[in-house]
Amino acid sequence: MSPIRALSRGVVALAAAALVVSPPALLPAVRAQALASPAAAALGRQSFVAAAVRRTGPAVVTIDTERTVATQAGPSGGTRGLLNDPFFRQFFGLPQMSTPPPQRTERGQGSGFVFQADGLVLTNAHVVERSQRVTVGFQNGQRLEGKVVGIDPITDLAVVRLVGGGSWPVAPLGNSDSLQVGDWAIAVGNPFGLDHTVTLGIVSSLNRNAAKLGITDKRLDLIQTDAAINPGNSGGPLLNADGEVVGINTLVRSGPGAGLGFAIPINRARSIAQQLVASGKVSHPMIGVGLDMVRSAQGTVAEGALIASVQSGGPAERGGLRQGDVIVAVAGRPVRSPADVITAVEAAGVGRPLLIGVNRGGVSQQLQVVPQDLVLPR
Repeated sequence: MSPIRALSRGVVALAAAALVVSPPALLPAVRAQALASPAAAALGRQSFVAAAVRRTGPAVVTIDTERTVATQAGPSGGTRGLLNDPFFRQFFGLPQMSTPPPQRTERGQGSGFVFQADGLVLTNAHVVERSQRVTVGFQNGQRLEGKVVGIDPITDLAVVRLVGGGSWPVAPLGNSDSLQVGDWAIAVGNPFGLDHTVTLGIVSSLNRNAAKLGITDKRLDLIQTDAAINPGNSGGPLLNADGEVVGINTLVRSGPGAGLGFAIPINRARSIAQQLVASGKVSHPMIGVGLDMVRSAQGTVAEGALIASVQSGGPAERGGLRQGDVIVAVAGRPVRSPADVITAVEAAGVGRPLLIGVNRGGVSQQLQVVPQDLVLPR
């Protein structure tokens, strides 16, 4: 008798014995489980990632951009100018040089997703800024022209409207404030032009300040993930296990430490998008201070936000804040880190007095500051 046949008979015998000794009340359940086993096996082979992507995938788009730039001509003086002179080259029997075109077309590509059924697409500002033509492509092969509604360089967010009527698939938005370190993170986008690529990782950290990453011209606290994010993923969604958008893929670290990706929390992006749709621009309140962590004499991090610098003539200086002050409260709420100060100032808005509690040399003080709108240098 072959071993396989013997094993099969043994399994049948064990199953028969189990049915004999099972209580009568359990027999229907055993029968139902046996009948359902093929479906259960098929369900077990399906990934929660596949289900999440099916929910959001139709709303994820490719964004192709074009812009025309002037071609820089070479220097016209000295020897270089003579070499470019066609008569000089003809006299000395040199081959003629082709004249470069006066302008060239630069093309770029990124990702995005539809967040409103009337055709509003959310993406990164750096994907579409300075573009003269935007084309949006869907998973089903449909391609449409897009018009940039507004760009906010400070948060690297932009809204594009699809040209033409229709109702479009919408990506469900989640709650980035409910994220925890270790949660699943699914990145969807078009890295290196490879349409609709999906990568899986986890949320590695929360509230990563952009300034700590060497990005000083952005006001962002980012989601860090180890899900692979590559060029072309920019603007695409970062999903949770339920297929809800919790972030917008925007940065990837290259060189040493490569593999770290960063996404803008969707709660922040939702607020920015609403302002861009309403007015085409975003207001960013500021008080004119540079902040740092508070460290004890032993080097451990303490609660509060240290004022490392004060902008000359800015709201903070006018309100009496000084370099070396430690901000311990804003609008009556305790401050644990510099991010709390930024959040409180953003919530206060431009032109509204803000009460700031500071510790100055061991003495507590209450100072009033009126935030003003942040204006980027041109």
